[in-house]
Amino acid sequence: MNRLLFAVALTLSVSALAVQAQVHEHQLKNGLKVIVKEDHRAPIVVSQVWYKVGSSYEHGGITGVSHVLEHMMFKGTEKHPPGEFSRIIAANGGSENAFTGRDYTAYFQTMSKDRLHVSFELEADRMRNLTLPAEEFAKEVEVVKEERRMRTEDKPQSLTYEQFNAGAYEASPYRIPVIGWMSDLDAMQVEDLQAWYRKWYAPNNATLVVVGDVEPKAVFALAEKYFGPLKAEKVDQPKPRVEPKQRGIKRFVVKAPARQPYVLLGFKTPVIGKADEAWEPYALEMLSYVLDGGSSARLTRNLIRGSKNAAAVDADYSAFSRLPGMLMLDATPVPGKDIAKIEAELLAEVERFKTELVSQDELARVRNQIVAAKVFEKDSVFYQAMLIGRLEAVGLDWRLADEYVDHLKAVTAEQVQQVARKYLIEDNLTVAKLDPQPMDGVKQGRAAGGRHGK
Repeated sequence: MNRLLFAVALTLSVSALAVQAQVHEHQLKNGLKVIVKEDHRAPIVVSQVWYKVGSSYEHGGITGVSHVLEHMMFKGTEKHPPGEFSRIIAANGGSENAFTGRDYTAYFQTMSKDRLHVSFELEADRMRNLTLPAEEFAKEVEVVKEERRMRTEDKPQSLTYEQFNAGAYEASPYRIPVIGWMSDLDAMQVEDLQAWYRKWYAPNNATLVVVGDVEPKAVFALAEKYFGPLKAEKVDQPKPRVEPKQRGIKRFVVKAPARQPYVLLGFKTPVIGKADEAWEPYALEMLSYVLDGGSSARLTRNLIRGSKNAAAVDADYSAFSRLPGMLMLDATPVPGKDIAKIEAELLAEVERFKTELVSQDELARVRNQIVAAKVFEKDSVFYQAMLIGRLEAVGLDWRLADEYVDHLKAVTAEQVQQVARKYLIEDNLTVAKLDPQPMDGVKQGRAAGGRHGK
């Protein structure tokens, strides 16, 4: 779902020249990059601050620290005591939230356009002036641990996904769950957050994205007023943790209380900027849409409506991340159906790309879907800001969004076949299966979603 949401957001750039004409970039002397996109259709503005730090920057012993710090960013500075940040935003008619991913942590507000200065004042204050009180940390880390129980430990598919990543990756920090391991959360101290905050929260490690009914020069002046006085800090880039070449299929079984089995397959794949050929990630993107791009896509057509073996099936790939990732497929069988048969059907769909060219009709359907998605999200200033911020946070240029649809349109059936033959092979494959255990006395988690903060 994260891939689909981001792809939808990216399709906002179909009118590339119009987008370029409305996006303006400026860098403050302290290194803060400010990107402004004009959208004058409504008198609102979205302001987002993206920090280049997330779970993929962490190491053993402090996993989850980025996410816990995200929670603590609402717990006060010397100027604004705990809880006041949210109260001020609400009093000004705005909404706010935050999210942590593998490669970034982001904070955002949606406000009336004449309230942008309120957002800037608060974000600039907490960028360098958090107090991180020990008593607030003690309470908030317990909130995060409960979140982990609800979102992962009490949800068998989420638990399987977590174990899958931990086993599929050997060196890559993508093996680390965004929410952290419970043992690290148990051992975490407020001093860990203080060190993490000092290390990564600085203007020269952040991007400020503003989208809405604004004038760029006025936004740049406002950014200079509030963020300009902040000092740049020495930010050391994380040491590379390169994933070694996989040398054979990996298989895992996860035993957990559950009603239904579940299977998850992942093939190691490159991303934009880290592929042998620039077109390969776009071909993988097209391949994933052929598999799972709506009710007429292959997985739904063949495994749900066709064989009727799958109750739910999904394919997921993102070309936009800091490090190489995976193309993943997962499925839940219809009650009484064999999970091994579901796995075989998923692999058969993958093998089909290697022996048969995707039809021009299928490619046309996918291209039309990607372009048509613009209609559903074109009014969202939030997703316009998201696409700019995420690209910048993973080390790519926001201008890449202008080329996205054209790159996908240029993908040929032969290129889809080439990436399938090159990357979707057994030596790159990891398989995890959920082996359901009795549910007696087990309470299922209430929180939705198993793939926290990709």
